[in-house]
Amino acid sequence: MTGGAGFIGSHLVDALLARGDRVRVLDDLLSQAHPSGTARHLSRDAELVVGDLRDRNACDRALEGVDVVHHLGGIVGNGQSMIEVRRYVDVNVTGTATLVEAMAGRRDRFRRFVVASSMVVYGDGAYACSEHGRLREAVRPIERLRARKWAPICAACGRDVEAVPTREDDPLKPTSTYGVSKLAQEQLSLTLGRAYGIPTIALRYLNVYGSRQALSNPYTGVAAIMTSRLRNGRRPIVFEDGEQRRDFVHVSDVVRANVAAADANDDAIGHAFNVATGRSVRIVDLARMLAQKLGASIEPEITGQFREGDIRHCFADVSRAESLLGFRARVRFEDGIDELVAWASQETPEDRTEQANAELRAAGLIA
Repeated sequence: MTGGAGFIGSHLVDALLARGDRVRVLDDLLSQAHPSGTARHLSRDAELVVGDLRDRNACDRALEGVDVVHHLGGIVGNGQSMIEVRRYVDVNVTGTATLVEAMAGRRDRFRRFVVASSMVVYGDGAYACSEHGRLREAVRPIERLRARKWAPICAACGRDVEAVPTREDDPLKPTSTYGVSKLAQEQLSLTLGRAYGIPTIALRYLNVYGSRQALSNPYTGVAAIMTSRLRNGRRPIVFEDGEQRRDFVHVSDVVRANVAAADANDDAIGHAFNVATGRSVRIVDLARMLAQKLGASIEPEITGQFREGDIRHCFADVSRAESLLGFRARVRFEDGIDELVAWASQETPEDRTEQANAELRAAGLIA
């Protein structure tokens, strides 16, 4: 498994060990995700290879004797990716290319290759227009954003549109460097998997949250960033008007999806799947729920500003995963937030949100 010492990876390692699998992890223990420089959450029963995905020798060592590969390695974060463009492309794309190239040389050994993709490959979610029906494209022109008109409009007629569940066959139009790199990861893996006969499945995670998320990383998931702010007695920062909607899926459900993909019938091979709940939550409601669960009488700071690379709404159609993987998310949002809060209450995160936003403002990416 690549990235197995991280947030999702360490939970997946636990699940695989619990069912009796032997697990080897390739991870570079990046300081942004692992500030202690150690694999804090990785079970001692897993074998750890400390190395960079871009290092062919490290990939070869990690792949020796392996028959299932879960590829979760890489760096995350829309905002940071717009500043550190080359680094994100290098780590995520070159890293994936190096891994797949190493796999191609021993192609007959692999029973399954499960690739962690992301909702960011879509860019904005799907929309329907009263005049033109389900759209191939809804737009948010910069002039509207500057006028603080946040809702997307139909590219054909300019009417307001309604958000609808995003399907796997909707257009892939990432809006950030991170999104471009994840799309390249996914397409490299599926394309080369098909070419070399490696049974490959891509999982497009929506907004994953839960224990072990890097609370001190200001470019990680929004639930973790808000939790860090609240644990430091500060107001969660909400861009635009807070009415943005996201599909939050608990890390334990993501783990179940990975296991299901590794064990799925051949009908699933070569496909990408949304891993999500199919339900949406407003960002402002997330902030208020986290404050309430943490016992903090703190209202979010709704800035009325926007960030380049952000989207308006995205929640998933989950029917393909239910049909071909037999996967359905189980964890209720409220219960998942309880789990996150219980864990975060024992942590002492450093809030670096303002520093990260200052970097984005200096680059002209917040307006």
